[in-house]
Amino acid sequence: MSTQRIISEKELAANEWVRVGNKILNIADFKHMHPGGEKVLSRYAGRDATDVFFGLHRSEILEKFAPRLQVGVIEGSVEGDEPGSTLGEISEVPYAEHVAWRGYESPYYNDSHIELREEFRAWVHTRMRASGIAEELEASGKKVPDDLFHEMGERGVLAARLGPGPHLQVWQKMVAKDETATIFGVAIEDFDYFHEQILHEEMGRIGCGGFVAGCGDGMCIGLPAVGQFGPDWMQETVMPAVLSGKKRICLAITEPEAGSDVANMITQAVLSSDGTHYIVNGTKKWITGGMHADYFVTAVRTGGPGQGGISVMLIERDMDGVETRPIKTSYSATAGTSLVILEDVKVPVQNLIGEHDGGFLCVMYNFNHERWFIVALMISLTRSIVEETFKWCMQRRAFGKRLADQGVVRLKLAQMVAALEPCSHWLDMVTHQMNNMPYNMQAMRLAGTTSLLKYASTRAAQTVADHAVQLWGGRGITKVGMGRYIERFNAGNKLGAILGGSEEILADLGIKMAMKGYPQHARL
Repeated sequence: MSTQRIISEKELAANEWVRVGNKILNIADFKHMHPGGEKVLSRYAGRDATDVFFGLHRSEILEKFAPRLQVGVIEGSVEGDEPGSTLGEISEVPYAEHVAWRGYESPYYNDSHIELREEFRAWVHTRMRASGIAEELEASGKKVPDDLFHEMGERGVLAARLGPGPHLQVWQKMVAKDETATIFGVAIEDFDYFHEQILHEEMGRIGCGGFVAGCGDGMCIGLPAVGQFGPDWMQETVMPAVLSGKKRICLAITEPEAGSDVANMITQAVLSSDGTHYIVNGTKKWITGGMHADYFVTAVRTGGPGQGGISVMLIERDMDGVETRPIKTSYSATAGTSLVILEDVKVPVQNLIGEHDGGFLCVMYNFNHERWFIVALMISLTRSIVEETFKWCMQRRAFGKRLADQGVVRLKLAQMVAALEPCSHWLDMVTHQMNNMPYNMQAMRLAGTTSLLKYASTRAAQTVADHAVQLWGGRGITKVGMGRYIERFNAGNKLGAILGGSEEILADLGIKMAMKGYPQHARL
């Protein structure tokens, strides 16, 4: 700021300039290009337009145009005392961050977690948000480019989103090719579920649901079955190819006839008479990442009805009879959501994952982790909406005062925060349990509580979306401009209430699991 020309209030008033924060901007030539019209801008010539500007524009507009319009700074400016975006930094806005980042003590987080969040947030902001790629692809629906996938593979982002486990050694040895390689400074032997949770949360903060899903959500739910139950050749070829970002994978379970009712899927795989391959026929629907996947971890029926007749196999895109068609959903086509059509697909028996007719275990094995990471994404995305709305209510003026000066507005903010915060603390408790029990035990001990947590989180998201739209008004239902994240969240948050098991199914599962542990002697 010291190298900028110093401009007095008197000089500002004498010119066709406006003040926004500490910056003095020359609008003489720009006013003809102003999207709201020349007169709207001219009326603020020679004046401080800071409140008006931030009531109409996001900080990114100032960042975009100030470099070419700025003629100096106002007299008395203080270095660093400048309104603007803090995206990419740890926010100081109330309730914009987890308590551990708001100056409170937490038993769950150590220095490595704090450092990982700061470093990964900066990378996500620079690589995905500030670069414009997230918004660009969210709008266009195009595939996340290979170079970004390769970078996520090399940096360990893809491997880390699967949590701690042997796959991290696979990444270190076969992708990083360095047995001392770290994931954003975290040694793989120290990597835990809180580190993974932080990565999901930071991805969620981007605010572009389709883009984030396209960055590997299909891998998060598809690859674990390969790592846990796949034969040696899959461990040696498929795992490193996917973890490096050179190949993409998805999970193909849901069918038009069987959504949450997994045990009643009908896609059929018939073993050939010579026992060398299966012939697969069926349709999978709403498959995240299916449009862009090279591999499909596919549940099929190889036996009789019910869960006992299900097998899981790896189907490859280049096999004859595999076709994918895009499905348009509430969020961007960048997610690659697809219909997968399988017609007389010849699948070698070595592509079987787990045992013949023993695939239901493979299917259920990762459900808990899938629901948990959806919760992490949802809570973080919801928190970003709380932050956006808090900022809006503090800077938007109506009836002569800030929105936040209205009691009814503060009540809505309170309801948003009160819906979100318990879910955040509950998530920490579940993550702590995951760090302290074997993976196979998690599926039994945590299935019920994780299901209820997901139900609570998606209900909280709905509450936040409802109040946020009301507080943002017309901007909350507009796809571009200041309220675009609000509109997008309101349109797409229900995906979280469906994916990984619908709210009703998970609420019922949570209570049924509780009933299994109900003490028989307990009476009123």
